[in-house]
This record gives sequence, structure tokens and C-alpha cells, in this order.
Amino acid sequence: MEREVVVTKNAGFCFGAARAVELLEKAASEGKPVYTYGPILNNDRLVESFTKKGVKVIEDVSELKDLPKGIVVIRSHGVSKEVYKALDETGNEVIDATCPFVKRIHKIVDERSKNGEKIVVIGNPTHPEVKGIVGWSNSECTVINTMEEVEKFCRADIKDFCIVAQTTFNSNKFQEFLDIFRKKGYNINVMNTICDATRIRQTEAAELSKKSAVMLVIGDEKSSNSRKLYDICKADCNHTYFIQSVEDIRGRLPVTPGPIGITAGASTPKYIIEEVQSYVRHDF
Repeated sequence: MEREVVVTKNAGFCFGAARAVELLEKAASEGKPVYTYGPILNNDRLVESFTKKGVKVIEDVSELKDLPKGIVVIRSHGVSKEVYKALDETGNEVIDATCPFVKRIHKIVDERSKNGEKIVVIGNPTHPEVKGIVGWSNSECTVINTMEEVEKFCRADIKDFCIVAQTTFNSNKFQEFLDIFRKKGYNINVMNTICDATRIRQTEAAELSKKSAVMLVIGDEKSSNSRKLYDICKADCNHTYFIQSVEDIRGRLPVTPGPIGITAGASTPKYIIEEVQSYVRHDF
């Protein structure tokens, strides 16, 4: 018996992720040594598939010193200005697979900070995208990730700030943070840099989770946008599961009446979504 399974329209690769994978696939087909500066996307299965094709992940420019010259592909999350410069000086061909929406943030932070504005980045300070964004600031830069941090934020000596957001930050939380800044009396120049794909994905996930008996969110544990989708779905569907592949749910899902909803983070390949969809529709 087939079960009712609904997959959100925009589950899986966003434009930036698809572009990064396409650029890496092209580089890997050229017969040269290929390196990625950081995992191309936050998805271990995808990274492993490229490792089998000979692509090596490096985490520091210094690693290239002892490796054959070839092609270095910059991860979709982007890197700091300093890393860009260092990579250019290695003698390798450099392909920039940074998401265009992230590149836009780099440009904003670079230009605004050169004009003397202080920068506030709303996002996870340990995430590679945020680390890269901070690395484009020419002036003081503060990263805020939690409600507690924005509540405690106090700079009597500075009133004017340029605020940007990690592209995958929760859009509702971002607005809440902005309200607090305004209540504190700061003059904020807000650049809402949460990408449209993130907003759409979060809206779809919220709507589907309200209608589903079981909700599956597919994504890697390191994927920030996948984690946020899980939080959104869990708020409206008690039986929400965060999984990386079909193996995480094999024989473990509750049998409940009603539809099963599926969404997936921006770094989740289509074939993984299809594997999960097929399993919950026919097998579990």
C-alpha cells in the first residue's frame, strides 16, 4: 500500500549549491589535480563522491605547498579576503564557487566598512560562511547568533551599524533581532541578505509540517540551513526527524495516520531525497 508522501517544491539544492557542484564536476573532468578549499557543500555523502573522483579537501592554504599544482575550487560558503589573496599566490588555477548571494554580502561588508561603518553579522560565528563574511570587514565587526547576545549587546560609544545576515539565518529571528536593536536606540542600516531560496524553503517547511503526521528533514548534521528547517518543522509537528539518508529511518519511523512530509536542506542532492521518498512511500 502506498502512503501519502508530500515533498516540498524547493527541497534540495539551491541555485548556489547546484552551481558549486557543477563547477567542481567540470574541474574534476579536466584531468588535473583538484582541491577544494573546505568541503564544497556541507554534505558528507556528496563530498565522499568527489573524493572517489580524486578531489582532495584542504582546510589551509599551507597544505598546497606540498601538493602538485592543479585547480583549487573555493567552497560555496566563500572565504575571507585574506584567503583569496593567499590562494592567488600559490600558482594554482583558482575557481570561485562561492554562492553569488554570499559574494554580495562580501561586497556590502567590504564597501560599508571602508566607509567607516561598524558591521554586525547575524549568524553562527563558527559557520564557514560567517567566518568568510567577517574576513571582508575593514572595520570593527561583531557576530550575533542568539537572542541572549542581542539583548546583552551594548555600545554606548557607537550608534550607527550596518547589519547583514548569514544567507541561511531564520528570517523570523532576524526580524526579532532587528526590533531589539531599534528599541535600544541604534541607527541600523539593514541589508537583509537572507537569500530568497532560504525564505521560500522555510515557509514551505512550516506550511507542510502543519499538515503532516510525520515530517522528515533531510540534511547533513553540519548544514546550518537544514538544522533551521528541522527547528521550524519541529515547532508544528511532534514527529519530526532530522536525517542524513534513508538509513537513519529504516525501521524506526512511527506508524501514524496522515501524510508524511519531506523537506531537505540546500546542500542535499536530489538522489538522496528520492531514496527517502521511495522508502517511506513503499517500504517502511
